[in-house]
Amino acid sequence: MHDIEPYSNWLQYYDSSQDEYSPFYGKEYNYDLYSENIYGYFIDPGWDFFGSETLYVKILYANYEEGYVILEFIGEWNDAINNDIMLLKRNLIECLLESGLNKFILIGENILNFHGSDESYYEEWFEEVEDGWIAATNFRDFVESEMSHYEIDQYINFGGPLQIVNWRTMTPRKLCAVVEHMMQRRLGM
Repeated sequence: MHDIEPYSNWLQYYDSSQDEYSPFYGKEYNYDLYSENIYGYFIDPGWDFFGSETLYVKILYANYEEGYVILEFIGEWNDAINNDIMLLKRNLIECLLESGLNKFILIGENILNFHGSDESYYEEWFEEVEDGWIAATNFRDFVESEMSHYEIDQYINFGGPLQIVNWRTMTPRKLCAVVEHMMQRRLGM
């Protein structure tokens, strides 16, 4: 797992450690020291800890004028034992919402497992985005299936055309535009 790095080619557009609205503002990354781990497997120092022992995040892009944020994840999303959605919602999402962000793009190709539980934090998040949305892209099929089993798809849109395998070839603004277009069609906006 230490070989899986958060996507870094967009640092020319955005760096969460330089964003005063980011909960990771001022963080200094030591790429010589691997200290964070998931189940005893060290992960790249570029990932950010938000309180979960099994799930880490990287804010790849935030555009406060247009309300977009792109989050990349690694690990196991475990609501059943670790209540990851509560930690994510309270320690990261609420900060982003307070900054005016209401369009969330979640990149989950490095989510290796999902264990569901209560959906109340998803519902709360969904209600708080108001005119925005939550879209998940590139989650593995079995993870999406498990999320659907727990009815998370009521709150987070995923699947079908949201599997954007070539997202790394786009600029963050282009990815936001592509997802926005899909969301407008899905939500009938």
